[in-house]
Amino acid sequence: MASTEWEIPPVVKAYEALGAVGDGRVKIVDGTHAIVTSSSGSKNYQVETSAGGREISSNNNASYWQGYLGYPAIAVLIERGLYRAPANVTDALAGIPWHEINRRNRNDYAKTLAEVDKLIEQNGHDPDAVRSEAEALLDYLRKLKPRPGTRRRPPAEKLKRG
Repeated sequence: MASTEWEIPPVVKAYEALGAVGDGRVKIVDGTHAIVTSSSGSKNYQVETSAGGREISSNNNASYWQGYLGYPAIAVLIERGLYRAPANVTDALAGIPWHEINRRNRNDYAKTLAEVDKLIEQNGHDPDAVRSEAEALLDYLRKLKPRPGTRRRPPAEKLKRG
């Protein structure tokens, strides 16, 4: 496994990870493997972690192409209990259609977060509490200093039948 550290992602990826946990899209397979389903349901990401979470492999786009730790890997760290996210925050981010919002905003994360903050507030949650928790999650990642494991190509979208 490589010894360099993952880059810290933009804060929007912490939101997406917390939302994946809130949606129940993280499936722990065994002590090192997990699967995270995308918000659209069109992709399944494979995540592999060491016991303490320091070495992480994930085949999501951001991890493969941009070199920062993507939301599926972060979601697995949360699901494994290596970071404790409050239920009110994961609940606030459940049901957010990330793929759709990112596409509509052409991956302008500031616009995406502004739209998500409105949704959070409309659903009776506190956007400031969510942002504070997302920043705390990024602080945790900075202290953890996770290292990349094996580099894996992202999956293709599943064809929808019907």
